[in-house]
Amino acid sequence: MTDGRALVVDTSAAIAVLTGEDGAEWLVRTLALADRRYISAASYVELGIVIESRLGPVGTGTAMRFTRDAEIDVVPVEPGVAERALEGWRRFGKGRHPAALNYADCFTYALAVESSLPILCVGNDFARTDVDVLSPD
Repeated sequence: MTDGRALVVDTSAAIAVLTGEDGAEWLVRTLALADRRYISAASYVELGIVIESRLGPVGTGTAMRFTRDAEIDVVPVEPGVAERALEGWRRFGKGRHPAALNYADCFTYALAVESSLPILCVGNDFARTDVDVLSPD
């Protein structure tokens, strides 16, 4: 777990919590144990889009409340992180590598690399990269 540590939250983890997927309880406990929680602004937008597509217009408000209540800091995309995201796509992007990172995944990856923090996620995409992951899988 991450007791006393910070972590980067991937969209997949937030969606799993908000929709009650398998592993949601573990994800909530892991979030609670972390000292700091971060999400890339690009992933925050993806979270809003995905959850609204699943839950309708109420989804965006639900995602915003979750992010606020869980004290997840939305991190702006700085130039260095943007460059790292592009590098992540080159190395691990969909159609290029088994990790198959999508657009927002590349920003999660970049934030984790730039901050030397693990990614809280669901699935094994990030496990196929060179970053540390925390996953209920």
